[in-house]
Amino acid sequence: MSAFQRFDLNGQTAAPREIARRWRDFHRDVRRVSSSPFARVIGPLLGDDGTFRRRLAERLRPNTPVDAPTTANHVDCFPVNYVATQPSQVLATSEIEDLVEFVLLHSLEPAELVEKSRVALASSKEWLIVASASDDEASRLAVAATLLAHRGDADVVYGDETGDVLTIPLLKPHEVGPHTLLSYNVIGRPALLRRDAVARVGGLQVESGRATEHDLYLRLFDAHAKFRHVPVVLNGRSAEERHDEALSEDTQRVVAEALLRRGITARVRPTSKPSVVTWSPLPESWPSIDVIIPTRDRVDLLRRCITSVEASTYPNFSITILDNGSLEPATLAFFKATSHRIVECPGPFNYAALINRGVAQCAGDYVLTLNNDTVVRTPDWLEQMVGVAALDDVSIVGVTLIDQHESHEHDGIVIAPYPQHLRRGVNYLVEDEYVLARRDVAAVTGAVQMISRALYQELAGMDERLAVVMNDVDLCLRSQVGGRHVVMLADVELTHFAGSTRGRLDPLADRNFFVRRWDVFGALVDPYFPETLRLYGSTIEYHPVMPD
Repeated sequence: MSAFQRFDLNGQTAAPREIARRWRDFHRDVRRVSSSPFARVIGPLLGDDGTFRRRLAERLRPNTPVDAPTTANHVDCFPVNYVATQPSQVLATSEIEDLVEFVLLHSLEPAELVEKSRVALASSKEWLIVASASDDEASRLAVAATLLAHRGDADVVYGDETGDVLTIPLLKPHEVGPHTLLSYNVIGRPALLRRDAVARVGGLQVESGRATEHDLYLRLFDAHAKFRHVPVVLNGRSAEERHDEALSEDTQRVVAEALLRRGITARVRPTSKPSVVTWSPLPESWPSIDVIIPTRDRVDLLRRCITSVEASTYPNFSITILDNGSLEPATLAFFKATSHRIVECPGPFNYAALINRGVAQCAGDYVLTLNNDTVVRTPDWLEQMVGVAALDDVSIVGVTLIDQHESHEHDGIVIAPYPQHLRRGVNYLVEDEYVLARRDVAAVTGAVQMISRALYQELAGMDERLAVVMNDVDLCLRSQVGGRHVVMLADVELTHFAGSTRGRLDPLADRNFFVRRWDVFGALVDPYFPETLRLYGSTIEYHPVMPD
């Protein structure tokens, strides 16, 4: 079973005219949200050819970097167009009170939450909901009614919640990613809890301290409880609860315990937010890793990249250079002198074919594809990546890429509605729990991508019909079979001098092939990115959606 459906296997691919219409609509939205008045006029004249668009943009772009990082302190509203609304009560008060036992808290002390939830579990009512006693009754009833309306067969029904300021909500993914939940309490509040399900896993535990609800959700997840997200912003936790410094130690402990229940020994560490932790599995031995680097000349980039890889602390890796027809004497001299293996890959540039040829020449347990215009910033990056990649439910692992101007270039790939790079401080303008967490994502860039060689072979490698772009995203989507996940490591960083070698090629043929295969702009959705968000160019826009 796959998290994503291939439409080229069921005979339901969209017709060329329909695909062209989808592109026109998408480009129109990008221009509307992110472009200047001039671009909105000339954009339709450029057509859909991505390479032509990129080359024109390069010629018109100023010499100074335009992607200056933004901090959350300078953001008044995120996402664009977000307007807070109040939920309406769709059920009668008597009906809500018959179904729901409210656990009303007067303090932030975990002992009060645990004791009152223990009493609530003795109730005969079907559902529990934790709320602050300071919330007015009408608000509590409206929140409960909103969640009840979408409960179905779920065990936990959770909504988005208000943030520190009214115009910056906490938006949550449609699906609870198992690795995201290890990083922070993605469920939060408000949450409607089926009483029987909570009782079966032993209720809330006072030993979990301020992370007691997070601990409960981890145990419910391990017990295969059903979670349902309602994409409506509702009253949830207070800022004091979410930013409590004491939360960090308790969160580290409950996450370490959850990993041990899954048979994983790991190091769990704090991050810059007390509600977010980073976790690193510790294998009993370090498997072999083949780092494969495609290149064509540009020995200056290649030498710098290899030097940074050689400084890695990992004890069991080798480097293979894939030479796609280098001609410059300096490059050829470097190849002759280096101790690293060189694999000749002549012919027109086809990234997928280059990587497939390289993997075929490798024998390591894991393969890491690495662009020659990258520089390692985290010395133990390979330990971090392979520790996660070795988990049974993980297929591919990626990391954060930061460009030469210190702007974030890649914080995972989101499909909203087309696969694009999430960029912290550039298009994702708040430094919240989501962007800081190790988390499940739809895809990561092939510029730095780790996968087991056995799985790569099982998937028949990259599709060589996607010669330049989308081959890495396609591999990620195809890899998520049998319950596997692609995981983004937000705290592992490399520098990426993007486009230094292949330039800004972005052929329309590749993109259309990908659109047909996965029904992009149609049925394809990203389960790990808030469904209310759309990424248009450099802008993320809020689009209210009707809950399922």
